[in-house]
Amino acid sequence: MPHERFRFRTLDDLVAKVEELGLDLPLDTDLSPLARRVRIGQKETPNALAIHPMEGCDGTAEGRPDDLTIRRYLRFAHGGAGLLWFEATAVMREARANPRQLLLVEETADSFARLREDALAHGREANGADYDPYTVIQLTHSGRYSRPVDKPAPIIAHHDGVLDGVMNIPADHPLVTDDYLDRLQDRYVEAARLAARCGFDGVDIKSCHRYLLSELLAAHTRPGKYGGSFENRTRMLLSVVRRVREEVPEVDITLRMNVFDGHPFPWGWGVSQEDANTPDMTEPLRLIGLLREAGVALVNVTVGNPYFTPHINRPYDQNIVGAPVTEEHPLEGVARIIDLARQVREAHPDLVVVGSGYSWLRQYLGNAAAAVLGRGWADIVGAGREAFAYPDFARDLLNEGAMKTRGVCVACSRCSQIMRDHGRTGCAMFDREIYGPIYEEGRQAHA
Repeated sequence: MPHERFRFRTLDDLVAKVEELGLDLPLDTDLSPLARRVRIGQKETPNALAIHPMEGCDGTAEGRPDDLTIRRYLRFAHGGAGLLWFEATAVMREARANPRQLLLVEETADSFARLREDALAHGREANGADYDPYTVIQLTHSGRYSRPVDKPAPIIAHHDGVLDGVMNIPADHPLVTDDYLDRLQDRYVEAARLAARCGFDGVDIKSCHRYLLSELLAAHTRPGKYGGSFENRTRMLLSVVRRVREEVPEVDITLRMNVFDGHPFPWGWGVSQEDANTPDMTEPLRLIGLLREAGVALVNVTVGNPYFTPHINRPYDQNIVGAPVTEEHPLEGVARIIDLARQVREAHPDLVVVGSGYSWLRQYLGNAAAAVLGRGWADIVGAGREAFAYPDFARDLLNEGAMKTRGVCVACSRCSQIMRDHGRTGCAMFDREIYGPIYEEGRQAHA
């Protein structure tokens, strides 16, 4: 169906459009499932809502949380979500996606412990002394999107017949070596150890959106022990998980994981070999089973590539400047992500599943989340862009029974645009005093 902007004045209007499109996208008025407690490992969340890991690109040059980083997590904790997922944090300097990306190494670890404690203290002031959310920190290697200084420094797992051209990566650009990947496992283990020392309940071995571990899952054309067969392509992720489980047993292991790249075979993961727009969940479901056996407690299901196929993982009203608007109705994208999370949940009922992709629904996010939770299609529902725009979304859903219509994310892609313009990002629409000038400065610089 053609792309349309959000124009739904009532929930009934949205239901009518869902029915017109023939989508399996439930919406309920009973929001009580949002208040469910969810057990992850040895801990229970205070509710079934989450803040997704949303990178602010606003750390210090050394990789410590800076003023805007701290402000963001205080706001998130104030919002009362049951799971606070701290953003993409590099495990080594060359793995940073931008010069301000957070970096968890021995020299910066104490600043992460303070960030977590300050956020939780702020959350308790706002939500009561018993507010004790589950906290995860996302550990990452940016791979082909590495830019630790002011120019790209891609570290690629395989040559991609689409993305190499988009990113101007030459055919003779070297692949990351097997030896590098062997040694990189040590950095993940050390970062997990530091995260445990900082007090985080879980670590996320980030495996999504075509960053390094995600790209390895699709390394069909790569030679050596990390490419080709399913066993080889999944070797790195499984090795890291098994080592963290063995060497850092005090921390839970979680993943934000792509189950569908929406990217052509042989360069895509979770896709039909005949049609990149059609998911094939055979390998993702098989891998998730192996990850569960290896000790993973929770999977946050996501899809696509925010740089190349943003309509798949974050349906929008407007794309970033100069990028085309894909001829797919955003509700089709929302329904796809929800259905893929449902497939994971049904295939692995003993695994905690976090759903993504709800922000385009604006003030009706809670209606979809409650319906999904009530049907057992996911255990927790998170918000990413919505949390930038409306960090109190969980608090209002739980305490007021609704989200305000004013201030919800309008899917304008300005937070993504700031990132593309290499600025410190947030909501330029509803956190305008801080991020409006940053957005305008970036647009002028790249005009």
